[in-house]
Amino acid sequence: MKILVLGAGRMGFGAAFDLSRNSPGIELITVADRDVSIATQVADAIGGGVRAKGVDAADSDSVAALFAEHDAVISCVNYWYNANLSRIAIETGTHFCDLGGNNYVVDEQLGLNHSAEAAGVNIIPDCGLAPGMVSILSMHGFKLFDSVESIGIRVGGLPQNPKPPLDYQLIFSVEGLINEYIEVARVIRNGKIVEVDSMTELEELAFDGFPRLEAFQTSGGTSTLPDTFKGKVHNLDYKTIRYAGHCHKFKAMIDMGLCRSDESVVVDGASVTPRRFFANLLEANLPADEADYVLVRVMVSGSIRGVRKRYTMDIVDRMDEINGLSSMMRMTAFPASIISQMMVAGETSGPGAMPQELAIDSKRFIQELSRRDIVITESLQEI
Repeated sequence: MKILVLGAGRMGFGAAFDLSRNSPGIELITVADRDVSIATQVADAIGGGVRAKGVDAADSDSVAALFAEHDAVISCVNYWYNANLSRIAIETGTHFCDLGGNNYVVDEQLGLNHSAEAAGVNIIPDCGLAPGMVSILSMHGFKLFDSVESIGIRVGGLPQNPKPPLDYQLIFSVEGLINEYIEVARVIRNGKIVEVDSMTELEELAFDGFPRLEAFQTSGGTSTLPDTFKGKVHNLDYKTIRYAGHCHKFKAMIDMGLCRSDESVVVDGASVTPRRFFANLLEANLPADEADYVLVRVMVSGSIRGVRKRYTMDIVDRMDEINGLSSMMRMTAFPASIISQMMVAGETSGPGAMPQELAIDSKRFIQELSRRDIVITESLQEI
């Protein structure tokens, strides 16, 4: 297999690491970035024959030439490139997956299904953690039941040593964080797809060994699941896990207008948008790159042979300090790496542009997670 990792940031590093250290049968691993020096740093840090290339994701001709040298591409660049990159992948006959980040872009990618089928390739967006891994786990749970009432997904990246005032650290783009907190969430309620405001419907939840936790609605985590499960489940939602108190504090800043980008304010003669100013403050004052956890809980409730039951999958993942991989890198980049290899190996449901929950064999996927020490604790109880 010849795999290209496009983008040499945290997640690009994680994907290349997994391809190099956890994935036998890889013939060529390329890490490409607009800044070739960053790609070179990643390649040198991982070793094992990983090569570095310089390419601008916006340069379609150069991208196409690089795609043509590989069997599959993992896009770890900003989401707004992914629709065009998907078209290039179809033209070059290269399988393609990405980390997603925007429902409208994903819709555009899925609209390429017929072209991807004709080219014999897979285009699978949203292959990170959430959306991504949790979508496949949701389908895994769904298939255990004769009928399903609800699917609840709870996910959070948390610092191991939380610091006030927000008890949070930046584990991905601050712009992505703000988007999750201010854009609407798509859910299924009483069998219908509806939108609800983010930072609402606060609930408490518990994981053994952790202090008080909370979860609340955020945008993006359900991705294609509402469309996939419409007419099949009564209720489905996704909430983000944080340490207790985070939601109230952050929402107060949203309510004050600090996340607005539709108008500027003048400060000492300079015109700035509140969101840009606020994002800079978050980047300057929140910790980053410290030891972290990722918590996942997927709950599926329904009927099995006439008995109402609830199936729960829990994951508690910790930073790999030996290899310098945050838990968020492991839980986001490793799934994309697994899916890239499944595409090349012909282990998907077939060619085309499709959501990961429909394309990926959940049992095979879970086996690969386990091989990487991402452990799922399962329980099935009557309710």
